[in-house]
Parts: sequence; C-alpha cells; structure tokens
Amino acid sequence: MDLVTRRIRGAHAIAGPLLFLEAVPSARLGEIVRIRTGAEERSGQVIEISGARVAIQVLEETRGIAPDRVEVTLSGEVAKLGVSRTMLGRVLDGLGRPADGVPAPIAEARLPIGGAALNVMRREKPQDFIETGVSAIDGMNTLVRGQKLPIFSCAGLPAGRLATQIVCQARVRGGGERFAVVFAAMGAPFREYDAYLEAFRSAGVLDRTVVFLSRADDPPIERLMTPRCALTCAEHLAFTHGMHVLVVLTDMTAYCEALREVALAREEVPGRRGYPGYMYTDLAAIYERAGRIVGRPGSVTQLPVLTMPDDDLTHPIPDLSGYITEGQIVLSRDLDRKGVYPPIDVLPSLSRLMGLGSGPGRTREDHRPVADQLYACYARGRDVRRMAAIVGAANLGEDERRQLEFADRFEAELVGQGGAFRSIEETLELGWKLLSAFPPELLTRIPSALVEARRGKGGA
Repeated sequence: MDLVTRRIRGAHAIAGPLLFLEAVPSARLGEIVRIRTGAEERSGQVIEISGARVAIQVLEETRGIAPDRVEVTLSGEVAKLGVSRTMLGRVLDGLGRPADGVPAPIAEARLPIGGAALNVMRREKPQDFIETGVSAIDGMNTLVRGQKLPIFSCAGLPAGRLATQIVCQARVRGGGERFAVVFAAMGAPFREYDAYLEAFRSAGVLDRTVVFLSRADDPPIERLMTPRCALTCAEHLAFTHGMHVLVVLTDMTAYCEALREVALAREEVPGRRGYPGYMYTDLAAIYERAGRIVGRPGSVTQLPVLTMPDDDLTHPIPDLSGYITEGQIVLSRDLDRKGVYPPIDVLPSLSRLMGLGSGPGRTREDHRPVADQLYACYARGRDVRRMAAIVGAANLGEDERRQLEFADRFEAELVGQGGAFRSIEETLELGWKLLSAFPPELLTRIPSALVEARRGKGGA
C-alpha cells in the first residue's frame, strides 16, 4: 500500500456534511482523511469518486470550514477500530472513542469497520436459545443465537425501555458459556443517553457490556459509523474470544434518516419517500453481519430497534428490514394505552427461527405446542372482542365470553409483566395456567399426551 502522505490545498465546495474536492486521482474509496482549517483538525472519509470529483463526508461539524483555505491530507487507510476484550465495561462514542473519561483500551487488533456479511458457505445454522426474560419474546417469539430479530415500534412507545431491559436481563442458558452485550444508540437524546447508562450501572451489567452512544447533537455522519463500529467489536468478541454476543441497535430509523441526509447532500436521485435507492443494500450490509461460523465458537445475534414513521408497517425502513431479517417484534399503541408493558402485539410478531431455539434440550418439550395454542386462543379472543364491540358483551355466548376473558388475561398477565425478569419455565407455567380456562378437548394444538400429563400433575 502506498503510504506516502498526500495533501490537497483548497476544496471545491461544501454541502451539508460533505466536502467536495476536484482533481484528486490518488484518492481511494473509503479512505480516511484529515481536514485542517487553521489550527483545528477534523476527520473525514472518502465516500464517492466520480471522475476527478471526490466527495468526503466530514465526521465532525462542517461549520467554520472555509473551502478555499482548507487542507486535506489523504491517509491511505480505511476506517478502522481498535478492538480488544478490555472494551467490555466501557462507554464509547459513535466512532469508538472513549466517552467515560478513561483512556482508550489497548487494542489487540485494528479492524476495518466496514466488515462483510458472513460467507454463506461457512455460515452455520442459528440455534440455541437466548433468554431475554420477556415472556412475549421468550415464550412466543423465541430469540435464537445467530438470529437477527428487529423490534418495530411506534413513536412514543417504550422501545428504548424494552431495549434497556433486554440488555440488563438477557443471558444464555447452560453453564460456562460466555455472554456479552454490545449496545449501540444512534441519535440518542440527552435524557435517553443518561438513562441508558444509569440503567446498566444499576443492574450491574456494565462489566459484560460495550456501549456505543451517538448523541442527537452529534453529526449525522457519526450515526452511519456507529452500528459498524459496534458490529466490528461484536465480531471480535464472538469469533476471536468465543463469546455469544447480543448486539442491540437503537434506533435504526435515526440511522436511515442520516443516510437520507447524506444522499440528498450528494444530490442523488431519491427513491421511496426520499430515501436512497441503495438503502436495502446498506441495511443488508449491517444486518447480515449476524450469525455463526462453522467450526468456530461464538455467535453474533442482532436485535435492531426501529421506529415506524406514522405507525406505518409498510414504510421503507420496516419494510426493507423485514425482508432482510428473520421476523419482527411489533409494539402496539393500543396495548400501551391500556397500560400493558411491554406492549408487544404477539399476533403480527414472528420469529422465523423459533423452532431452532425451542424444544427438548433447548427450552422444554411443551414450548412450541403451548405457544401455538396460546396464539390460537388469543387470536380467537381478539376476534370476539371486535364482535363484542358491535353486538355488545351481554349478547355473547358462554364460549365467546370465555375466549374474550382469555384475551384480556393473556394481555394483562403474560404480555404485561412489567419490568420483572421471567424465566422460560415461569412463562410456560403461566401459559398452562391461562389455558386451564378451556376444556382439554379444545386444546387442539397441544398433543393429547402432554395435556394428560399436565392433568395428572394437577395442571391444565
């Protein structure tokens, strides 16, 4: 690699977070640059080379930069992050720099943050259970090691609180397996920024967690780097140190808004709703870094959180995320109005890999049948609730009233667990308790042998 320093004096123009240069044939795509204006130095990255024109995204604010006086130094290197196991317990900014007043950890390696999707020929099937302590996830939409399972929220719903709760409670079952969490927040308001750190410290989980926090007043370019830095750290912990790493990314909508802002500054032709046409590819480059590698210990599991603009499930951000990932956890505004927390609507929620993380040897033999039966009974109860709104609850038959009561209890007792941790055993026992309201012959989704075994033990 040519490491000879290259300097360019004067820039062609500045537009938003972008700095444009002319006639720089030696520039390389993805190259890191240093931008000096007077006594101040800032960083940037080459993001586009079009003929003799070079676009550089400035990683700090562009205010105060005079294009005719700027000096740009091309480094010859792509963006890298120094990674090590000592990052556990640390709080970093969106670019991986210390934000906790402690010197930077000594790096075991410096890795490009761009990363790459796992090689499909070496990708091992996701399997085994990650226990979040949240019944609507563990019992109904099981999270599996190596999976990518996004949380779809509406504006104003407690998605941040749920993400924090999962970070504090999540664990892998079985003795001796090393577990870590990498938490990355993009565009976090100050109150959330402070709340995240206080929650992790209070729960005593900071020592197993790496925190990347990009604040709302940080440059939008930093939001594009934050998830990549977080995943680079997670991959090192997983595939070098053999740890099972859960990566929580919040909020991917802030990431996509930053992506749109940069695209508009580059004067690109917009796609759906003004987002760049390559947003699907960009999101896939992030989401597909989850998984397991054949013959190597460790795994990277992703739990991205995104806010659906206008509560629209067909908006490009949730729509494209749903295509790439293996299911979704959907938060409900109606449940939130009822005071149910976490307000997870299990009917549109889905974990496509649930079968790989549940059952004998992973959770319990009755896990999937009980979950299927709960789904079926709750769906019927929701149908009866809509009918009762038309004909009145007094005009319902006995079976309909039982189904309606089940739906209310399911939401209040199983979904609405508050901030408490609930093990998968406790979740399944509560599921059996709720199903005991129905006669055994109506539990058609559960094998009769399991139903009889429960009755013999005094259960449903």
